[in-house]
Amino acid sequence: MTRLPLFQGFDGLMTLSRREGVDIRPTLLRVLTDLYVQTSAHSSDEARQFVELTSRLIDEVDDATRTAVRARLEAYPGTPPEVLRKLGIKSAHADESIPLVAQLASLPDPAEAQMRSLSMQPKDAAELCEMFFQANGSERISILHSLAGTPLKAASRVPEARAKRAIETLEMAAFAADLENFTLELGESLMLPARIASQIADDASGEPLATAMRALAMPGPVFQRVLLFLKPAFGSSVHWVFRLSRLYDHLNERSALIMLAAWRGATAASSRAKFRPSLYDDERQRARFAAATAKETVQPGSNRIVRTGTDDS
Repeated sequence: MTRLPLFQGFDGLMTLSRREGVDIRPTLLRVLTDLYVQTSAHSSDEARQFVELTSRLIDEVDDATRTAVRARLEAYPGTPPEVLRKLGIKSAHADESIPLVAQLASLPDPAEAQMRSLSMQPKDAAELCEMFFQANGSERISILHSLAGTPLKAASRVPEARAKRAIETLEMAAFAADLENFTLELGESLMLPARIASQIADDASGEPLATAMRALAMPGPVFQRVLLFLKPAFGSSVHWVFRLSRLYDHLNERSALIMLAAWRGATAASSRAKFRPSLYDDERQRARFAAATAKETVQPGSNRIVRTGTDDS
């Protein structure tokens, strides 16, 4: 099956959906639907994969998610007929009304009772983190907006006093275009390893930086100044600054804190990968290695004595 060009990291989310304890299939369906309706036309391969993926997910999600997706696809003129039939939609003409939109507000959110209760496993966090960094700008925005409705546990807010000091330090470092100290303060204030902090600060697209600053509750005007001065090459682009400022204004704090939890969890996954657990035959392997080493070692008294002089003794 060909990969959908609109969202190359979708397989990572599909892997997450099969993990125990974290059901993000509703998020998968919402993200896939949002990405599909953003484009006015699709190739036959894109439409075929959209049908394959949504057909599997529609029957596995809750009624609220199914209703929301149905409303989006009913209003979209390019929805494949197979998906319309799967959702029970007879037609999708532009002159028809959308009766389902009014029902969305009255439907209960099934994730409300579980909100902030399901923690990501380190491996799941690493996959989400990798998928986010590998995605392009529009895909990252879709991921961030979708995270707000998941039952994933968000990271705790940074204490107000600590956040205030960090924001002042970050702003001063940005004014001086001191990326090194900016990255150092970013990692310390959000409790991130140097590798992740550098990846956030060095990202050319800027969505990770906006997410990190939202998690720190940086005021919008301060964030705009950071964009303007931290990287002069990027700050001179009006489009780049405006796009990230608009994203920042609409970015949900919960989404940013969930991504912060994923960044921290990815570090735990990396640490676990370096640990080699003991196996049942480790003692036997160590014994064999010790025996082989002993054979190569010169035993005491085995050295030949070299004598000097003229006598025969």
